[in-house]
Amino acid sequence: MALELSMALAAPPGGGLLLAPPPPAPPGKEQQVAGVGILLQISMLVLSFVLGHVLRRHRFYYLPEASASLLIGLVVGGLANISNTETNTRTWFNFHEEFFFLFLLPPIIFQSGFSLSPKPFFANFGAIVTFAILGTFIASIVTGMLVYLGGLTFLMYQLPLVECLMFGALISATDPVTVLSIFQELGSDVNLYALVFGESVLNDAMAISLYRTMSSVRSNAAGGENIFMMILQFLEIFVGSMSSGVGAGFISALLFKYAGLDIDNLQNLECCLFVLFPYFSYMLAEGLGLSGIVSILFTGMVMKHYTYSNLSDNSQRFVSSFFHLLSSLAETFVFIYMGFDIAMEEHSWSHVGFIFFSIIFIIVARAANVFSCAYLVNISRPENRRIPLKHQKALCFSGLRGAMAFALALQSVHELPEGHGKAILTTTTAIVVLTVLLIGGSTGTMLEALDVIGDENTSIENYEDNNGYIPPTYEEGMSSGGGLRMKLKEFHKSTTSFTALDKNYLTPFFTSQTDDDADDFGDQPQNQRRGFYDQ
Repeated sequence: MALELSMALAAPPGGGLLLAPPPPAPPGKEQQVAGVGILLQISMLVLSFVLGHVLRRHRFYYLPEASASLLIGLVVGGLANISNTETNTRTWFNFHEEFFFLFLLPPIIFQSGFSLSPKPFFANFGAIVTFAILGTFIASIVTGMLVYLGGLTFLMYQLPLVECLMFGALISATDPVTVLSIFQELGSDVNLYALVFGESVLNDAMAISLYRTMSSVRSNAAGGENIFMMILQFLEIFVGSMSSGVGAGFISALLFKYAGLDIDNLQNLECCLFVLFPYFSYMLAEGLGLSGIVSILFTGMVMKHYTYSNLSDNSQRFVSSFFHLLSSLAETFVFIYMGFDIAMEEHSWSHVGFIFFSIIFIIVARAANVFSCAYLVNISRPENRRIPLKHQKALCFSGLRGAMAFALALQSVHELPEGHGKAILTTTTAIVVLTVLLIGGSTGTMLEALDVIGDENTSIENYEDNNGYIPPTYEEGMSSGGGLRMKLKEFHKSTTSFTALDKNYLTPFFTSQTDDDADDFGDQPQNQRRGFYDQ
């Protein structure tokens, strides 16, 4: 973390002869200031983890860990303002945006892909892709158009159409980490958990690709690009980033399969190489002008599915714990910084209407996303595999905003005119705080109201046959809408074909595990800490 000491030189109050500037502070003083800043940040992290542990231990779900981290940041920032030490505290707590994007976000996104449990994810792959790709696109467009129309009707601060679509894209990135942790502790249907978690993982990739596409369109607005070029740019960013990430993951799998590193005296080298590959993928995509976030996400998915099984047992335990540790530290620090940023930074709170109506619009967009996509999924599934209404409501409720939306909003400050970027950052920060505090704190109550606590109609063991796929029955009714229904069923059938391709060709080629090992690998729990709190 880069800490900077700014020296402010004050001119003499009465004019006259200007004195020579004082000599720069000795290196020891700069180290002291840096040490105080790091101490402050470590103290806030320690307090956040201890408070989160106490809250979880006592099953107090009204204040989740993310909410506690936000409040700690708010309190520290507020105390700094009251004590007139804002400048010094800002100096201690200053970090650059590059640090945020290069060191905080990558472990969070990599862990999202790396922690996927294969069987529930692939069992609901068609639904997850529908919600994450089509649903995020719907939410982005609906939010952007509603914000644009709100500006035209003078309900809120007016932005150009492309900037409204940029805001719609960044605010559609969900981060339901709080909801998922409570899902696990209280117990919920494994299909519901897989849908929420899988959508949030792929949703980040979709949202950042849409944002970059809209940003590129805005910067080239004079070129008169049409809709076809927008779609082409989006595919270039998304598919290119995904390909680089998948390619890096496959290279790592082959390296660990044939390099013979899984022996005791090479465990340190094995772990070092494994840790470096995600950042190699991230920097490769950024160097090619693509999205490093999308790339590292798919690298995490591929490395967990193929590379991980090529490691020795000790290395498997180490890398799982290491990336979980990095992700927890980074995500906690992000929420602390967001709370601190609210109290310390100058925000455009004058645009209260923009914040208020944006919250209403994202609720409408989330509902349009979930219910429309659930309808498409349900008409392609047999009766016993359809998404029930209570799960659809839980999906709507799970649309918290977090680190990714905040990161893209920070980026927009530099890409958009000053007033526009500030309004978007302020609105995004307010939405993140409200969703984390209100929705995160009421998740337990929501689960009880929807009667999905302990909903175990489908358990992980039910996915044993065909790797979790229940093939659709094509003898079902061919009434109106049958053509669309058949196309959607063909899509679900293709996911089953991919499973067979993976089991028969990809897994044997990229890994050295047997079928029994693959089954055991798929049953690994997603949260290593769950058992402790269930004691």
